[in-house]
Amino acid sequence: MEEMFPLVDESGKVTGQATRRECHNGSKVLHPVVHLHVFNSQGDLLLQKRAANKDIQPGKWDTSVGGHVDFGESVEDALYREAKEELGIENFIPEFLQSYIFESEIEKELVYSYKTVYDGPFEFEKKEIDQIRFWSISEIKSNQGKSVFTPNFENEWAQL
Repeated sequence: MEEMFPLVDESGKVTGQATRRECHNGSKVLHPVVHLHVFNSQGDLLLQKRAANKDIQPGKWDTSVGGHVDFGESVEDALYREAKEELGIENFIPEFLQSYIFESEIEKELVYSYKTVYDGPFEFEKKEIDQIRFWSISEIKSNQGKSVFTPNFENEWAQL
């Protein structure tokens, strides 16, 4: 059975639902996602390298945690679920950063962005993530604009 995502207006109010395929087929129906930026106590940022089999931006470095909000799920529940699924972390305190609309050639997302400080341990989902590692701020800055990162991460990084 295909995943169902809520459709939302720009304020986040649920207006309907659609399948993952419908949300990613170029229809640009607005659907919510969560991002979690995981910093270590030294100020480095954990990034994940998206698996080569991902349908969007395969093989690029991306936000520590990123995932869709399922239909009927709160943003906060989705944040904790995705952090556990992708990195195996449960005991963290998220700090809300911002929400914004991100639009690519195939989709339109209402992004809820958070950050936390967490030093590990991590257990990542190997079918969705090729690898994870902490990046220094200078490493991130020196690799921007070189197709190393997803456009969404680069856009969001500029806002942090």
